[in-house]
Amino acid sequence: MSHRADTGPEPAAGRAALRLEAITYVAGRTLLDDVSVTFPAGRLTALSGPSGSGKTTLMSIAGGLLQATSGTAELDGQDMWTGSGDPRPEVAFVLQVYGLVPILSARENVSIALRARGVAPADADESAEAALARFGIADLGERQVEELSGGQMQRVACARGFVVGAGVLLADEPTSELDEGNRAVVLAELREEAARGAVVVVATHDPAVVDACDLHIALDEGRVVR
Repeated sequence: MSHRADTGPEPAAGRAALRLEAITYVAGRTLLDDVSVTFPAGRLTALSGPSGSGKTTLMSIAGGLLQATSGTAELDGQDMWTGSGDPRPEVAFVLQVYGLVPILSARENVSIALRARGVAPADADESAEAALARFGIADLGERQVEELSGGQMQRVACARGFVVGAGVLLADEPTSELDEGNRAVVLAELREEAARGAVVVVATHDPAVVDACDLHIALDEGRVVR
């Protein structure tokens, strides 16, 4: 029997939901066990669960970083797995481990996400500055990442994930290093991304983040429990 989450109403017409059907992932042990969930566009979805519950693995499969052992992950009929482990252009991640380049500045770390999509360097830098400003760190643009605090790096990672205006935004613990004020800023920006019609999924341990979302999917031992 498939373990399916109740994600509420279907997304609005014209907006493609991200659908995962009967996802199982085995890597030495079963990390996900026959999980079926739908992440609708235009809604902010929380994905919660204890450490080891499968949240990051599910997000990685949803975004095309990992191939499921069995099952499908599709957006508008397109398989999220491309065969390379690289996400599709319409997918952006905010990684729990930040994934920033230490020797680059904060602005450069954000700008490269746009340059990789063919945006001219000057335009990419301008957009990067605006993205940093969204998270209250425009003044840190010239600072190298290795000089930043954990909370500052987390906000740079958010700026990089948000700057591309992706159709699918997957954020893994994007507020774990933040105080209450900055957490509220990140949540407001996540909601802005959903409001423009993106699929937005937030993996979190934080009950306050869960409460701020429209939908809640809970995992435990690789299965949906809520």
